[in-house]
Amino acid sequence: MPVDRGPVIRDLSRADCEAILTRHNMGRLAYARDTRVDIEPINYVFADGWIYCRTSRGVKVATIEHQRWVAFEVDEVDGLFDWRSVVVHGSVYFLTSDSPPVDQHSFAHGVDLLHDLVSGTGTEQDPVPFRQLVMRIHLDEVSGRAASTRA
Repeated sequence: MPVDRGPVIRDLSRADCEAILTRHNMGRLAYARDTRVDIEPINYVFADGWIYCRTSRGVKVATIEHQRWVAFEVDEVDGLFDWRSVVVHGSVYFLTSDSPPVDQHSFAHGVDLLHDLVSGTGTEQDPVPFRQLVMRIHLDEVSGRAASTRA
């Protein structure tokens, strides 16, 4: 009679983590203020060692402007014990079309990347034109874990 074996859990390399970040475009952004932690789904693009997202002004932005240290998570799930998860801790930088000249290239680059994700971004056909802020998250710390039942 075969014996079921439990999952093997291992740490992922930085390269594995970046490959997972590259393959996906939906993650979760966690941020905190005082004693409250919030987590929100957000579309993103990973490029050049940065996570680029787009958002609009509101509670999330006001909170992050107060404390720009965030966590960001992306998962790949194939089964209950077959998954990969990446967690990034980093600082958020907000960019707009009227950012200082030193940040204009980063804003334009972010818009270009996000346009590849959502056609129409930054144009008259933009499906979410109210999202005027580009967020860049620096990958200060990156960790990943994976579980597998395969031999």
